[in-house]
Amino acid sequence: MFTQSVRLGRILGIPVGVNYSWFIIFALITVTLGGQFAYVYPEWLTTVHYIAGIITSLLFFLSVLLHELGHSFAAKQKGIKVRAITLFIFGGVAQITREPDRPMTEFYIAIMGPVVSIALAGLFWVLSVVFQPISEVVVAITQWLARINFILVVFNMIPGFPLDGGRVFRAIVWFYVESYEQATKIASGVGQAVAYVFILGGIFLIVGGYWINGLWIAFIGWFLLTAAQQVAQYVIFKSALRGIKSRDIMQTDCPRVSAQTTVSALIDEYLFRTGRRAFLVIDRDSLAGLVTLHQIKQLPRDAWHQTTLGDIMTPISELHWVYPDTDITEVLDIMNAEDVNQIPVLSNGKLEGIIGRNHLLQVVQTRLDTGV
Repeated sequence: MFTQSVRLGRILGIPVGVNYSWFIIFALITVTLGGQFAYVYPEWLTTVHYIAGIITSLLFFLSVLLHELGHSFAAKQKGIKVRAITLFIFGGVAQITREPDRPMTEFYIAIMGPVVSIALAGLFWVLSVVFQPISEVVVAITQWLARINFILVVFNMIPGFPLDGGRVFRAIVWFYVESYEQATKIASGVGQAVAYVFILGGIFLIVGGYWINGLWIAFIGWFLLTAAQQVAQYVIFKSALRGIKSRDIMQTDCPRVSAQTTVSALIDEYLFRTGRRAFLVIDRDSLAGLVTLHQIKQLPRDAWHQTTLGDIMTPISELHWVYPDTDITEVLDIMNAEDVNQIPVLSNGKLEGIIGRNHLLQVVQTRLDTGV
């Protein structure tokens, strides 16, 4: 999640970071606001114009963060884990580990972000009134923040998936059609239509000579179109998994290695020969844990000869596992929620097989290619 982001820390136990694209929009907003303040308040010092611009930009992105925290708090209340919050060029995104299981849950999570933004718009407007006789600088900052938070609410409530309005729209459709997949397809279709309106509107402005505004609107439209198409593809992907159980795609020939095997021996005797990325670790004929290529790569090379798999494996007590009759969509949800690529399949405490993300994706692609 943070490979292209700067991690800031945790809020409510949720990792928070900023994508590198955020710095571009931060600089752009700061410079733009500095110029606006200079035009409206020429009596201010130049340094005041741009200090006010920096403060306003920081408070704007704090507003975006609070908006995403609204979604995240609602999700956690409904028992849905939030993997991370990332601020980026278009605002922010709260990454939840699974989709809501009921229309009202979807509605509640989607609406809480705009509710927070409305509250912030009201707060900044009140502050602008309170500071009217005290500080012109504070009034200018709070008035802009009140307006932008209100605009964010209006924009986000456009029924274009995956905007908040699109998710609210999906929740309402879901409630009436009683089908998550059908509601998602309808919401995605409306989202794509809204995206095309943005793109065509942007092109119209560009032709009319408003290059910057037109490019921004068209770019936002392209972003919404891509997101809506990805949602539609994900529904098709999930549909291809319908009816498949863990036993249907688990691999029963998964390599088993002793907990006393050294890392160097695993690499020489198993990893290079099989090309596998995960190995089940056995101790006294019982499943003890799982070791992956990722864990091996984190170990210094000069420690390979003296380190055993038992030292670096993920013990069975910390493994996420499923039953043979577990629906494969649930397996995928666990993989996404826990950020794991392999899940053992157990029955009555006995190892039956293992499911790898890559193999799961290959099965889905085969079903899609054959139309089965």
